[in-house]
Amino acid sequence: MTKANDQFNAAARTAAERGRDARTRLLAAAGELIAELGWNAVSTRVLADRAGVRSGLVHYHFDSLQALLRQASTEAMTRVLDQSTAALSTADDPAEAVEATLAELDRYTGTDPESLLFIEAYLAALRDPELHQAIARLFTGFRGALAAALERAGHPDPDPAAALLAASFDGLVLHKGLDPELSASRLAPLVRHIAEPEGPAK
Repeated sequence: MTKANDQFNAAARTAAERGRDARTRLLAAAGELIAELGWNAVSTRVLADRAGVRSGLVHYHFDSLQALLRQASTEAMTRVLDQSTAALSTADDPAEAVEATLAELDRYTGTDPESLLFIEAYLAALRDPELHQAIARLFTGFRGALAAALERAGHPDPDPAAALLAASFDGLVLHKGLDPELSASRLAPLVRHIAEPEGPAK
């Protein structure tokens, strides 16, 4: 009886591991395809082919194709934003942290996979209330961390400054897709000035 139980438990663990692996592969494939094809061009069949799983597993592991795309995009956004949020939360000099965040944006071209995934998700969120709420929560958290860092440094208008800086980061990546020569480092002194405790010039 014990041997039979052990075999059953081993089979159950193997099935659970296969399930986790399939979910991971589907999410990774979804992120790739959103950037490559565009949000609305990702189909269940194409997604399953890319992930190397049966198409029926898409709806087995997720409520819908849209639910899968939402999760893939918001998880990718979370990974990017968490790095900046962590840096801001421990920064002694938030203006320096903001400048470092801006410099980090130079690795994005506006047409690279991560940039395109963000852009596609923003567009999809205009027509998908659930995705809109999820992305809004992420960026509210990021702006909150930025505003808190600015407030600790004595900035006179931390909330508006945080909103302006966050919009500048997004806008820079979007414009780099149109102008590849645009450099974040060239804009760093101005952006740093917005983040300084005395704030922008009145």
